[in-house]
This record gives sequence, C-alpha cells and structure tokens, in this order.
Amino acid sequence: MKHSDDWVIEAQDVSYTYDGNSEKALDGLSLKIRRGAKVAFMGGNGSGKSTFFLCLNGIRRPDGGTIYIDGKPVEYTRKGLLDVRGKVGIVFQEPDSQLFSASVYEEISFGILNLGADEDTARREVERVIEELEITPFQDRPAHALSGGQKKQVAIADILVMHPEVMILDEPAAALDPKHTKKVQEIVDRLSGKGITVLMATHDIDYAYAWADEIVLMHEGKVIRQGPPAEVCTDREALEKASLELPVVVKIYERLREKNMIPEDMALPGNVEELIEIL
Repeated sequence: MKHSDDWVIEAQDVSYTYDGNSEKALDGLSLKIRRGAKVAFMGGNGSGKSTFFLCLNGIRRPDGGTIYIDGKPVEYTRKGLLDVRGKVGIVFQEPDSQLFSASVYEEISFGILNLGADEDTARREVERVIEELEITPFQDRPAHALSGGQKKQVAIADILVMHPEVMILDEPAAALDPKHTKKVQEIVDRLSGKGITVLMATHDIDYAYAWADEIVLMHEGKVIRQGPPAEVCTDREALEKASLELPVVVKIYERLREKNMIPEDMALPGNVEELIEIL
C-alpha cells in the first residue's frame, strides 16, 4: 500500500482493549496526521486520547489495525520500537512517571545515549537543549526535587534531545500555575517552529482553537470529527458528544452576527484578539 510523504502518522482501524476490561479503549480508530502540523486531541475522560498516544509511541500494541510512522508500519521488535521512539516522543500528563535519573543532566542524557549516541555527541546535544529550554539553573538538581513546571521542562528536554519528528504532549498544562503554563506553551510554539509535528491532548477549547492547525474530537475510542478549528469548533453536535463547549470567540462572533453588528460574510476570527481588532 502506498503512503503519501505528507502524512507522518496514519492509523487504520486501530483497536485496543485493556486487560480485564470489556469495553474497547480504541474502537476502529482511523486518522492521518500531516507532517509539521499542530494537532489538538480533545474529548471527555476515557475517550481514548491517552491510549492512542501510547500506541503511537509503541508503549501499547494495538489488538487490531495498523499504525504507520513515516509510511512504515510500526514493528514491535526491539529495533522497531527503538526506531519509533527515536521519531515519536511522548511527555506524560504526570512527568514523575518518566523522570527517574539522579540529576536533571543525567535524566536528559539517558535517552540519547540509549539510542546509541557517543558521549561527545550526547554532551553537545544535552547542553544545547538545556540552554534552549532554560534548564541551566537547575541542571544539577535531582529531578524529583523540581517544581511541576520544571519537571515538564525536563520531560520535554528528554525527548527534544533525540531530535524527534513527532512530539506528543498529554495535557501539558495539567496542574501548572499560569506562569509555568505560559512557559510550557512557549516551548511548544518553539517545537512547532522547528517543523516538529506536535500532538497535544487538552481540555482547553479556547487554547486549542487559537493554537491548532487541526482538532481531532474523540468519543468512545473513535474519531468523531477532524479538521480545521473553525470547522470543528462550530459543529455543536460533535462538540457536545466530545463533552466540549463552543470556544469563547465563536460564542461572541455568533452573538454579534445575530445582532447584525458584523457583516454576514465576515470570516470567523482565529482568536479573540482578532475579533477585537475587527470591532
């Protein structure tokens, strides 16, 4: 089967059931992700977002269907999984579950050394990422002694040092204060600027609407809608099924249209700031 170079990820009829469960966590999920895209995955708890992410990284093996990375089906051998994890990195919602080395510096070194890099290459790459993500002030501290926001920075650095094609972030702003949420969002924007495909699970519909190139809505292990934010975020039926409300900018835009305060042919703005400028 021929696969387009435009798609970095393809999932075809993917299913997965956790041991002891009768319901499928993924139930015939199919989608394509374009290379370099920013994609927000949204849906209620239990909709399958995290399970799909684990399958993309090879941590979970689907019961059925096929996942393609760069046009090649994922192979569940040691070599195949190392290849996948060199291309697809994942930052979990709780970074404590993936940070285990004695110091931050050692933590960031672990992945690239495990992929076979020599000591000199690893040192150069680790120092580059530490500087880029502004980790230098706490690089010698134990990872477990860091704040939640700092742990997220280190977890992202763990992946970024390996030059991934795809970065997966599962609720990156979960439990962070506004300062660290902004910091993580700035890092995410930098990743996108490098051409890395970024997949993010989030419950923040306003952020997803303004940030993403595409939004994927999930429900009961299936994709129920995928497309540009302006299309997905005006589909009330799909949003309700995914346990989401309309973004604030869409609510304001529709109310202004009802009151004839903006032209009927005016396109839906990309964010609230754009709407304010128009007014």
